[in-house]
Formats: sequence, C-alpha cells, structure tokens
Amino acid sequence: MTASFRVVGESLVDVVVPVDGARENAVGGSPLNVAVGLSRLDVPTVLVTLVGDDDLGRAISDHVQASDVTLSDGSLVPGRTTSTATAHLDATNAATYEFDLVWDLPRQPLPDDTLGVHTGSLGATLHPGRASVLDLVSRAADDEVFVSYDPNIRPFFLEDPAETWREVREMGANARLLKLSDEDLRLLRPDGDEEGVCRELLAAGVTELVVLTRGSKGASAYTETASLEVAAPPIDVVDTVGAGDSFMAAMIALLNDWGVVAGGEGALRALDDDRVRLLLQGAVTAAAITCSRRGANPPTRLELPPTWPAA
Repeated sequence: MTASFRVVGESLVDVVVPVDGARENAVGGSPLNVAVGLSRLDVPTVLVTLVGDDDLGRAISDHVQASDVTLSDGSLVPGRTTSTATAHLDATNAATYEFDLVWDLPRQPLPDDTLGVHTGSLGATLHPGRASVLDLVSRAADDEVFVSYDPNIRPFFLEDPAETWREVREMGANARLLKLSDEDLRLLRPDGDEEGVCRELLAAGVTELVVLTRGSKGASAYTETASLEVAAPPIDVVDTVGAGDSFMAAMIALLNDWGVVAGGEGALRALDDDRVRLLLQGAVTAAAITCSRRGANPPTRLELPPTWPAA
C-alpha cells in the first residue's frame, strides 16, 4: 500500500455576491488547497475534512478528486450542510463576510501508511473539532510521524489573540515544520519582534524549522543556528488567493523528495543552509505561479521551471 500524506482541516465554498450580477462559487479552505497542491506535486494525499452530501459538497469532492486527492472515510457526511463563506460586495467591491461553518471533526485514526500529517487554519482553531486535530497531531508526533502546521489566522474568528497564541504554540509544538505569515504574526503578537517570535516557536516541542512568509518580500527561515532569507520572484499579480497554501505544499513536496519527511527526528534539522535556501526558493516559485492566475490554483510539476526548486 502506498504511503499517503494526510491533510486535516476545513473545506468550504466561497460565495461571492456582487451588487449586480450572478453570485459566484469557488471551492476553498486552506487545508483543501494544500492537499490539492501536494497531489499536483506528486505526493499521494488524503484530505480529512467534513462536507455534506449536497451540491456544494459534491463540488468540493469533484474538485479534489480532479487532482487525485482522496477524501478520507467519513469526510462526506449524509445530511450535513457544506460550510460556506459568503462575501457580500458593496458598490466599491468592499466585502462583508458571513460564515456558515461548523467544525466538529470526530477523533481520527492514524493509519500505519501515514507518510505525514499537515494541519492549519480554521481546522486547527475552531472548537470542538480542534480537539480532534490536536489529538491526531499529538499522536503523530509521539509516533515520530512528520507533522507540518500553518496557523493561517482568519481575523473574523480571532476573538482573543492571547488565547489563540497559546493554542498556536500548543499545536505547533507537535510540528517539525511550522510556517506562518507576517500577517499572522502581527495579529497574534503585534508588539513582538519577528525573529524573537519565530525562535520562540522553534524552541518548543519537536519543531526543527520555522518559516515566515512576507508576501511580495519573500520568506525567511529560522534554524537553530541561522536566519535565512530569499526574495520573491517578480510577477504580474492576478490575485494572492491560495499563495501561502501553494508555498506550504511546495515545501512539503520538496522535503518528501529529499527523504526528510520519512527521515525521522532530526532529518529536517540536518539540512544545511544552502538546502534550506533552496527549500524557500522552491516554495516562493510555486507561490508566485499561483499569484499569476485567478484563484487558489497551485502548479503541477510540469508547470514549474525545469530547474525547480532552483530559480
């Protein structure tokens, strides 16, 4: 049986309602985007999520299966209403959001053929399902299964930054690879020094590498001995939807290529500075391709430069 990477978290449909014209639906959710990105980069992927057996749920199922992502048993729930995020646009295209989202994931198995586990965003934040996600990544870490985590904070759901920061640290302590954005950091630790906050995360639990993305300014990586930076390639940006998820998927795929995911404790820490820079370079390249086209549309291997992950 082929080992698979398990991505755990929310799937939803973004509904855009303009002042004039028809509403538009787009399949979304950060974990779903990471799962699609991983599979397009040839990593066998299972998405652990919750969707209904309604039209929107079938749209999600069709979308992920088109990229060869497998929905885990129990992800499609009869009688359930698929989650939505509705953006009501005014005359200036400013959006007011309305969410119909319930995240009540039950306790999940950790199959023997699990290559690694990724989680983040609302699936790692919203109660009561967060408890099941934390339980899963804790068991994975105890079994020395590779875990990655991207908090991907959604301001609409951020009620208590201090409590959310505590929960981020709790979840992140189980992850060997932890990625966050500069926007996440400003929301959670507005007065914190960027490198100091990242090193605080690096010092917790089993974490071996922390990466901070900076949008058009590129990304930074923090290891035990170094701070490394790469610039983002110049592009004509169509939109930035899903860019961070493409970045995350590209990092995991490269680490899988290099044997780090299956290499056990210390394999990520053992990468030298040049290899960490190459990891960042490959990730910003994948994210840039996503930004160059509409929506969360991560690249396949064939769409990446022949020299990837090198520029």
